[in-house]
Parts: sequence; C-alpha cells; structure tokens
Amino acid sequence: MPRENRLKKEEDFKKVFKKGRGFTNNLFVLKIVKNNLDISRFAFVISKKISKKATVRNRIKRRLDNVIRVDLPKIKKGWDGIIIVLPGAEIKDFKEIEEDINQLLEKARLI
Repeated sequence: MPRENRLKKEEDFKKVFKKGRGFTNNLFVLKIVKNNLDISRFAFVISKKISKKATVRNRIKRRLDNVIRVDLPKIKKGWDGIIIVLPGAEIKDFKEIEEDINQLLEKARLI
C-alpha cells in the first residue's frame, strides 16, 4: 500500500477508535471515521491472540495490504479505517480474506 495511504500517527488511531463507526463480519472488524483529506488511509491490528508467531501475523498483514491496495481506486476518498483481525483469519486463504474485506467495505459503504 502506498505510504500516503497508511495510518501511522497515534492520534489518528485514537480518533478512529474513539469516534469511529464499527462494522464486523466473521473474521474482521472495520472501524472508520472521516478524515477531511483527499485520500483514504488504513491500518491493520493483529494481536498475539491470533498467533504467537510473527510470521503468521505478518502473512495476514501482507494479505490485507494487498487487498486494500487493489481496492484503493474503488474506495471512497476522505476516510480513515482500521481493520482488526479476529481469530480464525490465520487459517483462511487469500481469496476468503479478499471476499470478507470486500464484503466489509461494501457494508460500510466505502465501495
């Protein structure tokens, strides 16, 4: 995902968690809030409850990053979003993750 589309600052994370609307499905929780910018930014949260192994958590992050990067042109501008991974995502393949994320983005009306 391009650097400009990454949510980095702690204050931005706090804003999304405090004021954001939540959408959920089997594997993920999406929290979104308006950001008053011309771009949308995303971040991923994967706790050690998912897997104690960093390689497993990083594989999930890479898959999420790829899905968001591909969908970025379709996603509405001006939103900050955090995708929180729930247990069970570590055993899913890329196609299932892609379908769940797209379903979640449609539910939030970002696509």
